[in-house]
Amino acid sequence: MKGDEINMKVTIWKNDKESNERAITRFNKKVQSSRKLLKVRGERYHKKDDTKRQKRQSAIMREHYRSQKERSKFY
Repeated sequence: MKGDEINMKVTIWKNDKESNERAITRFNKKVQSSRKLLKVRGERYHKKDDTKRQKRQSAIMREHYRSQKERSKFY
């Protein structure tokens, strides 16, 4: 976790003729585009590992969706 904390930093430098509101907007946009907020929110609560049955079912559905996408690619 320590290594991730170092990389979680998002910084901007305010330009000379830039207003504070514009700098905040630019910062917010940079945070959103870095997708770090999604990662932090995802790690907020502990999630149990999938059981063997759930893994198998998700693999079946993933293969089903891939085959559907592959079939529709040529039409």
